[in-house]
Amino acid sequence: MSISNLTAAIAQAVSDNPVNGGIGLVPAASPIAEEVHFFHNVVLMPVITGISILVLALIIWVALRYNSRANPTPRRFSHNTLVEIIWTGVPILILLYISVFSFELLFNEGITPDGKRVIVAGDGQTREFAFPNDFAERRRVARPEHLQVFVAQGDTMQKLGKDEYDVTGLGEETVAIAMSAAPAAGSRVVIEGGRSRVGGGKDKRIALAPTMTLKINGYQWGWSYAYPDFGDFEYASNMLPADQTTPELYRFAVDNRVVVPVGETVRVTTTARDVIHSWAMPNFAIKIDAVPGRINETWFRADREGVFYGQCSEICGIKHSFMPIAVEVVSRPAFEAWVDSQRLTAGLDPMFETTRDETRYAALAAAATR
Repeated sequence: MSISNLTAAIAQAVSDNPVNGGIGLVPAASPIAEEVHFFHNVVLMPVITGISILVLALIIWVALRYNSRANPTPRRFSHNTLVEIIWTGVPILILLYISVFSFELLFNEGITPDGKRVIVAGDGQTREFAFPNDFAERRRVARPEHLQVFVAQGDTMQKLGKDEYDVTGLGEETVAIAMSAAPAAGSRVVIEGGRSRVGGGKDKRIALAPTMTLKINGYQWGWSYAYPDFGDFEYASNMLPADQTTPELYRFAVDNRVVVPVGETVRVTTTARDVIHSWAMPNFAIKIDAVPGRINETWFRADREGVFYGQCSEICGIKHSFMPIAVEVVSRPAFEAWVDSQRLTAGLDPMFETTRDETRYAALAAAATR
């Protein structure tokens, strides 16, 4: 590897953005992306590396052992039963191994989560709490891992271990949680339940139901976005010309970013006006086609604030490479301020403010649009 490529690889390792010459995956910014990275780095790469080394070793061994000089009189046979069993059985075992890790990942990617959160104030005495298990029957909380219990004090939230509470009524209309000790007065008991569990290893969390929907419409050569939960205002997003951005962000930066709140599940629906496009965000491990006459759906949850970039990933014509995507993840207050600024631009009343102050909202709009 050249020095320039090594430098690019190191830069990509510390940057959320893709860099020229990078050789690795961009950093994960969602729990699904963390699972995809684990699947790629821990499950697939050892298998790929092992197969590559084995095949290379076999090629070298055959070339040295059975060339015309080392083996002037070749053996004549039509088959070898043991070898045929091995080359059939081993790939089957490898595929079964890969499938064990892929099934849950495919499920989490393909099913929009419907988990919910119940918050109850602790009074220092109550130890028993109820969780309404009012999901569709096939989606009910039915196993201990479908339920997680936390105790929150201020801005900190501590997850309780399985030995700190008992659960009864799994699969029934109401699940009862009995804690071994009553939470302190002034604390909050947070109970999360659902079938979709995302994240890496022991950090898996229940994925909560979407708090908003992002409608995406692809066209030659850009995207339009709408927020039906906040007034269905719509705006176009197109690539910035080279003289309005930096060389590093050229063909990534756009004039109007998507803005979403951090830590909240976002439902994404896609379609297209003309030809097939594809909305792809590597940091979130999303790639979903936008097809004319059809609505596709996926979801993501950004776990940290920042600006993340993607591009159309379906060859859609001469300016296919001029359809970048930029998603800005902000705090909930900043998101609400941005929504109110967009509503003001669309001639709608603010949703999150009780009074309408033109000067204040002009400032909000300026602060939220960067």
